[in-house]
Amino acid sequence: MIIGIPKEIKDQENRVAIIPGAVTELSKKNEVFIEKGAGLGSGITDEDYIEAGASILDTAKEVWEKADMIYKVKEPLEEEYQYFREGLIIYTYLHLASNLELAKKMVDTGVIGIGYETVQLEDRSLPLLRPMSEIAGRMAVQEGASYLTKPNGGRGILLQGVPGVRPAHVVIVGAGVVGTGATRIAVGMGARVTVLDVNINALTAITNIFPDKVETLYSNPLNIEESLKTADLVISTVLIPGRKAPQLIKEDMVKQMKEGSVIVDVAIDQGGSTDLTKGHPTTHTDPTFVKYDVIHYAVANIPGAVAMTSTYALSNATTRYAKAIADMGLEAACQRFPELESGINTYKGHVTYQPVAEDLELEYKQLDFAE
Repeated sequence: MIIGIPKEIKDQENRVAIIPGAVTELSKKNEVFIEKGAGLGSGITDEDYIEAGASILDTAKEVWEKADMIYKVKEPLEEEYQYFREGLIIYTYLHLASNLELAKKMVDTGVIGIGYETVQLEDRSLPLLRPMSEIAGRMAVQEGASYLTKPNGGRGILLQGVPGVRPAHVVIVGAGVVGTGATRIAVGMGARVTVLDVNINALTAITNIFPDKVETLYSNPLNIEESLKTADLVISTVLIPGRKAPQLIKEDMVKQMKEGSVIVDVAIDQGGSTDLTKGHPTTHTDPTFVKYDVIHYAVANIPGAVAMTSTYALSNATTRYAKAIADMGLEAACQRFPELESGINTYKGHVTYQPVAEDLELEYKQLDFAE
């Protein structure tokens, strides 16, 4: 199989899908074509890739047109739609539940779309989403703490406080992978931390990891509202695999927050988890907006800011499935790794992942390799 790795074109997206070690593995049985300069943002040179067994092409057009499978980090943008064709495999984060235009284009052109974010193991964990979720959770606190400073428009609060001065109150909505990562950093920085979730087992796990360091609350509208009133920094991490994120933080709740407080919406890739960020992603170039005197950070590719770490973490997770698809073909790869089937969002003109079809009100068709 011919595998193509184009340079990412989303704003300030410095990650790349593949590291040299993965090229070595994939090139044993396949051809690997990488766009010139694709890895530079992650500290990987063209020479590094060539030594590992890849060929370098000058343009994205060449990579897309040669490839049987496009191996990416982020969802294709509008300028990349022109390269779609029937039977082309696109293996990347897709987040289709919040992107009707992309979903329709993939269906209309017969692209086979495999979304990292919906590959799900029997225990319901998301192995290809997890590494970026861990990074996004940790980065969310780091970025939020920065925007709490006065020069960045915040309240002028040091997250950990100092002796005689109380620390900032960090409220984390969601106790999953992102929430746990955010809790780890917030606790480590000495903040007062409140974590909310509807999953009591998840709250128990948080309490066991950080004994006597966090306050946990069952997530309901009243508890969220009361927590936000005293919050300096809110990290919203709500995730329903493959679906649009629910808006648990309502506009009226935000109105009651303190002037200069900060909300970081880590669920923005899935459409946003607050009334005010819903459908309004921001970028690393212009990361925030202010509404009701509250700073809203809704960058849709948070891990792209730490590209070197993120690229290696992502490639470590995604390479074995890419290798299986390339070496064996998609159907055989799904037999070898059954969880891969849940990652197939579109297949030869149909939406084949039911939650995406339902959220976008598109026709759903069960995956059938025999068609």
